[in-house]
Amino acid sequence: MTVKTDVLNRYLFDGKHARGELVQLTKAYQEIIALHEYPLGVQALLGELVAATCLLTATLKFEGEITVQLQGNGPISYMSVNGDDKQNMRGIARLAEPTDGKGLRALIGNGTMVITIRPEKGEPYQGVVALDKDNLADCLAHYFEVSEQIPTKIWLFNNADNTQVAGSLIQLLPDSDSKETQLSDFEHLCQLTNTIKAEEIFSLDAEDLLYRLYHQEEVRLFEPQSVNYQCSCSEEKCLTAISQVSPSELTSIIAEQGCVSMTCEYCLTTYKFDEPKLAHFINEPKH
Repeated sequence: MTVKTDVLNRYLFDGKHARGELVQLTKAYQEIIALHEYPLGVQALLGELVAATCLLTATLKFEGEITVQLQGNGPISYMSVNGDDKQNMRGIARLAEPTDGKGLRALIGNGTMVITIRPEKGEPYQGVVALDKDNLADCLAHYFEVSEQIPTKIWLFNNADNTQVAGSLIQLLPDSDSKETQLSDFEHLCQLTNTIKAEEIFSLDAEDLLYRLYHQEEVRLFEPQSVNYQCSCSEEKCLTAISQVSPSELTSIIAEQGCVSMTCEYCLTTYKFDEPKLAHFINEPKH
């Protein structure tokens, strides 16, 4: 049986105070890591971050972008995944030193997670939490506890040959019912979700997996959303960055190199701008 992957599923538990999400990724994840020769452990952590960002984006009721960054003093100095409400994802890792390490602690060391949300309408906002848990899923749950104050539990998975990643989320839905009832529902559904095995999440379609986990619950599954690798770099964005460089510096670069070039660190696309293309910036009147 071919499992339908590269989709995000959202669902509600009728009669319970909780909602859920499930994301299963193959092609999108492989395309993100394909252009970079990351060690296996780095690939695995980046895959977890991609799955986690999909889940986070789906919890936000807005149009816009989210960026999740991990920064630390370990072999990985910086890791970032950027996604939007259409589930277009891209990701990057920067290594401070070679590593064959695996897992959050071994790769990031002491560090922080920065979550930046940029709505198309409204002001951007940011949340920062310490990476002081044993794994990324627990750090994200702590983020929700601190920033959103909504009980949330996340599970993240890699398959044995590092070709697929997946994640699941359960989040409490507060209402006028008693807090004890709400938390009881949330904890009950977390206990059921905690029985997910990696081989199940990579071998079963969402409908089959949800039935296996929650066959005694009433699960209302919404239309799945496709997840794709798509880099948002563009010539226009490069020109916006170039506009911040002084005319004299641009003239100097062109004289030395023949053009101004910029390479996207995510997809490695190089954009080149010669003097005619930059004439507007070079001849800009001084204020």
